Amino acid sequence: MARRHKASEQHARTRSDHATELAEDYVEAIDDFVNARGQCRVTDLAEHFGVSHVTVNRTVGRLQKGGWVTTEPYAPIELTDEGRRLAAVARKRHEVVLQFLMSLGISESVATIDAEGIEHHVSDETLQAMQRFIDDRRQHG
Repeated sequence: MARRHKASEQHARTRSDHATELAEDYVEAIDDFVNARGQCRVTDLAEHFGVSHVTVNRTVGRLQKGGWVTTEPYAPIELTDEGRRLAAVARKRHEVVLQFLMSLGISESVATIDAEGIEHHVSDETLQAMQRFIDDRRQHG
């Protein structure tokens, strides 16, 4: 029975991770566009993610309901304070995972691809251990 409970907890966490993965990717991309171009539009996200405008509009609608973005029809998409916080957290997680993989000798091109998937599923405990490993490697050469 305990084993079944443990498995259900693991699956629940994976489902939860998947639910926030898209939001994290979108707010991070929106933040990148705003920082690079001063604004982010649906067309920017559609091109970036290789999806239709309809898909982006649906996702942006979910992000609005989640309190991460604001927008009006035909207007740029803006991050709320909570959206900017989520983007910063996602970016930090990505960077830690990327640096950890590269410290293991994985090429930057492969580590970049792998980090994109791992960053959404790694626990805070594991992320902290990765950061300690990176810090130790920097200190001890």
